[in-house]
Amino acid sequence: MAMESLTQLVVVLFVAAIVGVFSIIFVLTWVFYYKEGLAWDEGLAEFNWHPVLIVVGFIFLQGIAIVVYRLPWTWQCSKLMMKFIHAGLNLLAFIFAIISLVAVFDFHNAAKIPNMYSLHSWLGLVAVILYCLQLVVGVGMFLIPVTSVSWRAAFMPLHAYSGLLLFTSVIAVALMGITEKLIFGLSDPKYKDSPPEALFVNALGVLLVVFGALVLWIATRPSWKRPSDQPSNTPHTNGGGEDNSKVDLSMPGTDTGLDVRRRNNKSEDQTG
Repeated sequence: MAMESLTQLVVVLFVAAIVGVFSIIFVLTWVFYYKEGLAWDEGLAEFNWHPVLIVVGFIFLQGIAIVVYRLPWTWQCSKLMMKFIHAGLNLLAFIFAIISLVAVFDFHNAAKIPNMYSLHSWLGLVAVILYCLQLVVGVGMFLIPVTSVSWRAAFMPLHAYSGLLLFTSVIAVALMGITEKLIFGLSDPKYKDSPPEALFVNALGVLLVVFGALVLWIATRPSWKRPSDQPSNTPHTNGGGEDNSKVDLSMPGTDTGLDVRRRNNKSEDQTG
């Protein structure tokens, strides 16, 4: 990777991390300053775990899991280790999402509020179910050594696309949720009167959109892939079933056919 491109990657990663951390600070400030804080008492404080865990887990951790392969300081790590880190972050995000759902259902049941009546709740549950499916299939396909290289290669584009689609969908559902909470939760003054809480939470929504946009930008730039993920013209599979078809031709010790021909020609000139 060219030094200029590497510098750009590091800058965008840093900005994305800052925006993500500020999103977490904003959601914590919202629940502690404008709401009743956090507790597990079937009241509003228990409900507050929902936005906190969604932002921290389902958005921030999922975003980190998406770009973890592109962190320059991890490029010396083995691909298998990075797969475990990627899966572990996604699993943690899924656990946070499940806990956040339990908090919502507990609060609704205690307050005699109907469950699953809003579009936000429908799409949110669908996102959690699909995320679980994505996690299970991803682990089965890429971490358990039972699938062939050809199967993994064929499934990878779908896995990457569905991951980005779910990440984008979760942010969209979160924006629906915080807007819904402001509309129902603010009465005097109302949401339409733009009280400080409404403006503050709107700013949180903007931060989530910016974080999502930066993660998508990082994840979709071909020039920012791990060096070992760059394709070569000499694919082969070793005896252990590992796919070595992706080799960085710019790495030391990697020979191309052109290099071999040049050395052969040089040897012939010296012996002739």
